Amino acid sequence: MGKQVNNLANISFSAIYIKHILVLLLFVGSFSIQGQEVTYNSNNKYTLGGITVSGNSSFSEQTIVTYSGLRKGKEITIPGEDISTAIKKLWKSKLFSDIEVYVTKIEGDVAFLEIRLSDLPQLNELKINGIKKSKKEKIIEENKLKKGTKVTENLITTTKNYLVNKYKKEGYLNSKIHINTIEVKDSVKVARVNMVLNIDKGEKVKIKDIVFNGNNVLSDKKLRKSMKSTKKINRLRIFKRSKFIDSAYQADLSSVIEKYKENGYRDARILSDSLIINDDKTISLNIDVNEGELYTFGDITFIGNTVYSNEYLSRILRIKKGDTYNGVLLQERIADNSKPDAFDITNEYQNHGYLFSTINPVEVSADNNVIDMEIRIIEGKPAYFNSVTVVGNDKTNDHVIYREIRTRPGQLYRKANVVRTVRELGQLGFFDAQEISPNFNNPNPNEGTIDMEYSVKETGSSQIELQGGYGGGGFIGTLGLSFNNFSIKDIFKKDAYKPIPMGDGQKLALRLQASRFYQTYSFSFSEPWLGGKRPVQFSSSLSHTKQFLFNPQTRNADKSRSFNITGITFGLAKRLTVPDDFFTLSQAVSYQRYDLNNYNTGLFTFGDGYSNNLSYTIGLSRNNTSVDPIFPTAGSNFSVSAKLSVPYSLFNGVDYDALKDERDTNDAIIRDVNSSQLDRTNAGNRIAEIDQERYKWLEFYKVKFKGDWYTQIVKDLVLRPSVEFGFLGAYNNARGTIPFERFFVGGDGLGNYSLDGREAIQLRGYPNQSLSDQDGGTIYNKFSLELRYPITLKASAKIYALSFLEGGASYNNFRDYNPFNINRSAGVGVRIFMPAFGLLGIDFGHRFDDIPGDPGSSRNWETHFIIGQQF
Repeated sequence: MGKQVNNLANISFSAIYIKHILVLLLFVGSFSIQGQEVTYNSNNKYTLGGITVSGNSSFSEQTIVTYSGLRKGKEITIPGEDISTAIKKLWKSKLFSDIEVYVTKIEGDVAFLEIRLSDLPQLNELKINGIKKSKKEKIIEENKLKKGTKVTENLITTTKNYLVNKYKKEGYLNSKIHINTIEVKDSVKVARVNMVLNIDKGEKVKIKDIVFNGNNVLSDKKLRKSMKSTKKINRLRIFKRSKFIDSAYQADLSSVIEKYKENGYRDARILSDSLIINDDKTISLNIDVNEGELYTFGDITFIGNTVYSNEYLSRILRIKKGDTYNGVLLQERIADNSKPDAFDITNEYQNHGYLFSTINPVEVSADNNVIDMEIRIIEGKPAYFNSVTVVGNDKTNDHVIYREIRTRPGQLYRKANVVRTVRELGQLGFFDAQEISPNFNNPNPNEGTIDMEYSVKETGSSQIELQGGYGGGGFIGTLGLSFNNFSIKDIFKKDAYKPIPMGDGQKLALRLQASRFYQTYSFSFSEPWLGGKRPVQFSSSLSHTKQFLFNPQTRNADKSRSFNITGITFGLAKRLTVPDDFFTLSQAVSYQRYDLNNYNTGLFTFGDGYSNNLSYTIGLSRNNTSVDPIFPTAGSNFSVSAKLSVPYSLFNGVDYDALKDERDTNDAIIRDVNSSQLDRTNAGNRIAEIDQERYKWLEFYKVKFKGDWYTQIVKDLVLRPSVEFGFLGAYNNARGTIPFERFFVGGDGLGNYSLDGREAIQLRGYPNQSLSDQDGGTIYNKFSLELRYPITLKASAKIYALSFLEGGASYNNFRDYNPFNINRSAGVGVRIFMPAFGLLGIDFGHRFDDIPGDPGSSRNWETHFIIGQQF
């Protein structure tokens, strides 16, 4: 018989205590509880006479006993495995704390036990301090801190460690996390606590210096430059900050090794790196490197190739024996993962059907630092499309998508066709360009077949146009409806209005534009596949505008003096196949009639009369910009066009030279101070009659060119240079250049309200139309350089920031033309594209030159609001 003790087992939160207690019980033979002695024989078997449950728990006694696995009448050993197992099972339920098992009574070989425990408290309320509301939900979800969760010490510890590591990875090395729990005392039996989570991220740690040790071949400067995201403090740097982010730093360490490999040092490695905290709360990074030795390429042989010759593959690889070893370049020439259309060996195979081909470079020898390579190729069978499907199009009809797809069932697989299909679907504007995904299903290398599935996500394609801006002497407001995925064949089907007939890819636009000085109404419709078989776009538009004369005395519109313009246009645009299928040839015929009602200005010498403008426009464009039309990252967009009128002066029998001479004579009478008032009046009336004859049918030609390039400098930073040129000329110098169709340069470009053919050319930093004469220019050129950076490219809203340099000018004739004498500006801006409203934006431009005609004008900042228009 041993010493009397009263506690059989006391377990709190950790099963480790079980082992200690059971070991203790091997040497202990009797127990006491509440002053009573309970004597038993150690390691003897007893029959359970009863089990009671005590403590603070919302569970019934029967539930707890049943879950423990102990039951009345069961034969157990004290101490023994049965009690240990019961304690473990209760603990693993994660429902209880302070689990204790007592022997309360021994009667011969019958033992009575008591299980004493308490419920783990449930989380009642959680309060998170120190972070934005938008960040709280993620913390709650990832740490399972929802109401009703059992609060354990392990939960508190793991939550704290998660947050510390999370903020450390984001560069907050000095973050502090405090978690407090407060017991809820109320009438509810269930134990509950409120939790307060205080987060102090502190400031992101900045990098004071990055020091390399052991580098002799590459300088510290070159190695630091190879680190794309980890930069030391430099106040002149704008786009890359010097804040330390651990994940970016680890990636940049790999970039350092890649830099050595690019320079022939294949064996270079990072020996160690350390972070030193400075007294000024910055850090310094010390990186020890082993550069290894310089390697060169030796013999490069191709094995397994039957489709292409060794010579052809060598021309693609473009690496020769004796070249400095460059592992990064070698991988790019075999498979450049950064460019889906790169000129590499893998793409060459995949663009000719060999989807299942594999190409592996293997080093077979490195004697004397000369690396002999084998390019081992398994060509496999050519792959053919078994099926091609599209998923995700809820609104757009299948035929609109399938006609843009470049892959067909039974067709030989070509990677270029898949890439081009993704681009064409993105350019439609009906789907989120960032979410288009080509999925390869059921690949069968043995039979050489593949199922192709294009996954798309519909986005809003109809827009409400609310446009506002200042131009032409006042505020310009626009209200319009633009349906960019319209279905005119369903226009009489009641069930198709959800809210409008959609799905056939047609465009329908209704537009009202007005200010104090004019009103414009327009309607347009276009069908991108006329007839449904070929990509021939048919477009039509009808418009009417009423423009009122400005009264300088009242500084308002004089409604009794108007200029009415009615126009109609029909156009066809055909996608070409030569030189390639990015080219489009467009043609249009348009007619405008201009009616003047007592509308006397310096631009028109006749105040009552009319003019007709019948013209033909032909244009050639090439657009191979990347998938997203809102934020292109690669490619270019060029267009050249010529707008031509009929050369009436060749066959209408009018002697325009005589009219010009007569006009000059009458103009001289008006200028002669000795002329009587009657002579001047008569001369003015005659000039009006002559000009009415000259402009009865407008005669002109108009040539324009525009080019944009898009280059991805780094991952998200895009450079967009642009150049524009326009020229308005006359067939017959005696008729002169018409007063219509002119260029008005300067401002936000929103002043394009008049349908007399004038074009408002945007040039930020200057007031609207301030860089042209009152009558407009006949020549203009413009150069622009934009740097764009995306903030978000989600379907709900695409937002990007930009900075720009810009220059341009307007000229009246080629004698004055000087492409280098331009008005310059610079500034910053932001663009927001929302499917329902189109493109919105704001620019802040600063001009560097005086406004023409206003020497010494202040070179201030101009603010431009951009609504429904993209530069």
